[in-house]
Amino acid sequence: MIAEAALSSEATGSLLGRWEARFKLPGLLMLIFSFAFVRDLRLLLPLLICAALIYRFSGLPLGYLFSRLRLPGFFLLAMAVILPFWSGQTELWRFGPLALRLEGLIGLLLITAKFTAILSVAVALFATTPLSQLTIALRTIGMPWLLTDLLLFTHRYLFQLAGDLRRMRTAARLRGFLANSLSSLKPLAYITGSMLVRSHDQAERVFQAMTLRGYGNTSLPLPVFRPALSDYLLLGAAMLLAAGFILAQYML
Repeated sequence: MIAEAALSSEATGSLLGRWEARFKLPGLLMLIFSFAFVRDLRLLLPLLICAALIYRFSGLPLGYLFSRLRLPGFFLLAMAVILPFWSGQTELWRFGPLALRLEGLIGLLLITAKFTAILSVAVALFATTPLSQLTIALRTIGMPWLLTDLLLFTHRYLFQLAGDLRRMRTAARLRGFLANSLSSLKPLAYITGSMLVRSHDQAERVFQAMTLRGYGNTSLPLPVFRPALSDYLLLGAAMLLAAGFILAQYML
């Protein structure tokens, strides 16, 4: 917990962390969409350099990025196994029924580069933006307040549900339950059902308590917005980069 708090403090104090969320969110989202439009191999190196610089300005260590790329990396691994041998017509190498194809390799290179760049920018965005600021930014760009409140509540109670699940699993193990055979499916189903019922009951209690306190009757105003010059400059740089990647598709 101490290490996570130190990491969060370092990220929010970086250049990207000090960038106003109401400018950072649309700016980095435009960059992410421009990365997705890239089809020319000559743009892959500038794309990766841009993503690396953005992540560098987030103040996050590389280990943090690798830990976040681990799970989505299984998708990339599946693409690496399938795409080069099934996509395209130009054969580079053949071994029995398997044929390595040029178009598949090019497609894999494009997917790998864009996957890495997009995930790096997304990790930098969410790691340097507290959830409260993120929801304010979402409301500023037009998302309904009900959806942003649901996002906050979901983030809040996911941790509580995870704690409840850990306690139930610990209690089950103390009573001799081992989830290592087909016979354990029925107890696991009971545990899952109990979690769903308890979650529904708690949601009802929270909603009733908030309704009694006037929740939903008025829309709270957004905090006062006073952007600095650096916020405008960073947004302008992000817009120029995004426009440059899109226009380069037609000019190269």
